[in-house]
Amino acid sequence: MSQTQINGQGANEYNPSQEDFAALLEESFLESDIGEGSVVKGTIVAIENDLAVIDVGLKTEGRVPVKEFGVTGRNANLSVGDQVEVYLERVENALGEAVLSRDKARREESWNRLEEKFNAGEKVEGVIFNKVKGGFTVDLDGAVAFLPGSQVDIRPVRDIGPLMNMPQPFQILKMDRRRGNIVVSRRSVLEETRAEQRSEIVAKLEEGQAVDGVVKNITDYGAFIDLGGIDGLLHVTDMAWRRVNHPSEILNVGDTVKVQIVRINPDTHRISLGMKQLESDPWEGIDAKYPIGAKFNGKVTNITDYGAFVELEPGVEGLIHVSEMSWVKKNVHPGKIVSTSQEVEVQVLEVDPNKRRISLGLKQTQENPWDAFAEKFPKGTEIEGQVRNITEFGLFIGLEGGIDGMVHLSDLDWNRPGEEALKDFKKGDMVSAVVLDSDPEKERISLGIKQLGSDPFKAADNLRKGVTVTCEVLEVKDGGLEVKIAGTDMTAFIRRADLSRDRSEQRPERFSKGDMVDSAIQSVDKSNRKISVSIKALEIAEEKEAVAQYGSTDSGASLGDILGAALSKAQGDEVVGEDETANDDK
Repeated sequence: MSQTQINGQGANEYNPSQEDFAALLEESFLESDIGEGSVVKGTIVAIENDLAVIDVGLKTEGRVPVKEFGVTGRNANLSVGDQVEVYLERVENALGEAVLSRDKARREESWNRLEEKFNAGEKVEGVIFNKVKGGFTVDLDGAVAFLPGSQVDIRPVRDIGPLMNMPQPFQILKMDRRRGNIVVSRRSVLEETRAEQRSEIVAKLEEGQAVDGVVKNITDYGAFIDLGGIDGLLHVTDMAWRRVNHPSEILNVGDTVKVQIVRINPDTHRISLGMKQLESDPWEGIDAKYPIGAKFNGKVTNITDYGAFVELEPGVEGLIHVSEMSWVKKNVHPGKIVSTSQEVEVQVLEVDPNKRRISLGLKQTQENPWDAFAEKFPKGTEIEGQVRNITEFGLFIGLEGGIDGMVHLSDLDWNRPGEEALKDFKKGDMVSAVVLDSDPEKERISLGIKQLGSDPFKAADNLRKGVTVTCEVLEVKDGGLEVKIAGTDMTAFIRRADLSRDRSEQRPERFSKGDMVDSAIQSVDKSNRKISVSIKALEIAEEKEAVAQYGSTDSGASLGDILGAALSKAQGDEVVGEDETANDDK
């Protein structure tokens, strides 16, 4: 065979056309399962300047930073010849190298694995590596998840530093692959673990059992006691039989205490504890220890608007109601009568063992000023005091012993209305009064000022309708005359119509102040202390008497004749009287 034939044959066998080469290359790609946008396996052929050179089987190599093979919290540990999985972004770039990414490969792997565990409800392991708004970011072996601040722990965590960059379990709450969102919770894992531990511990505890615990936390309403993996609440009311204002009075954080399990809630596993239950109840037989009427000494422990609490013994307190604190101080805050920690003597008023209540009295241990006054100043006694208060219904007079007596409006003056007489007094005046009545039980003393003088209306006992009286004109008014009955202190009023029988003479202005007039009593109203008198009635009565004695108009005599005869007789009697007097003088 000639060289030309050989060369020609060689050219035909070993120098394919460009189209044939492209076809062969495409065929090799089709036979391979490697494609852009997928995770492929490769071999590390070299490590140069923090870059790993990886052969993915495409007659080309790619370079990936070594740090991408590390996991948050752990460094990468690579060697030549290691098999690794990477994400193939492009088969060849401008430099003829494959574009590879370990991060994207890990992310794809993680999403597939996380979706399986999320669907199965399994926990995943991750590392908290950064703080963001509202929470933290967690590396779930390549996939980044969001950890809300409320899902970090069961209780608020002030310092999350110890939890950073440390592998720990999480529960996936939500996944959205399209948006690339994952939300995880550390709290749910802790609660589940805690619930399991609590169930085991609670199963070993019984109500009424006495156990030791450590004071874990103190609040205003009690203390939380660690019973070895589970907390119980020791309420402030169950710490001691006596009053405890704040738990810090008897407990400190870290103290070891013996408590009794009072109650266990099987559903919530909440445990209520008590300390006082380990001691004897001081209220047993309380009615025998503190009989009604007995007096004891105690210490004021608390003061309220309605009274004061007094400790009779540790664990036993009684209440002094504000109404039982003082005989004389009314509507006063208890803090102005007693003070906290003050030693006082009290009297037992009532005992209720069932309600665990004792009613005490403070004023009962002191002399009752109302009884003392009633004994010292019986009814009718004249006393003196200062006007303490003036009201619309009377005066309050300060009396001996710090008590007050009242003078009612009706007991201020015999003649004037009470409202008018009240104007004569002012606060601070010293006045005299008479004791009208004393009622120590109702704490009332009735006094009278007008009773210091005699009742002018007593003279009315001798007065009756028709009696002729002489009156002094006190005041002339349009409607009549204000008069005073001679020989008494009683006043009366003569109406205009009663000034005369003759209508033309019924004129008040014809009278003057000081004039003396005779009138007849019309009525006596003792209940209302009123007397009515009339000049007209007297004139009519005198006329009737004259007619009866000297004749009548029916017998032919005129009224003038009758009155003239009566008048003549009256004058004659006066002359005779004068003559007799003159003869007697001779």
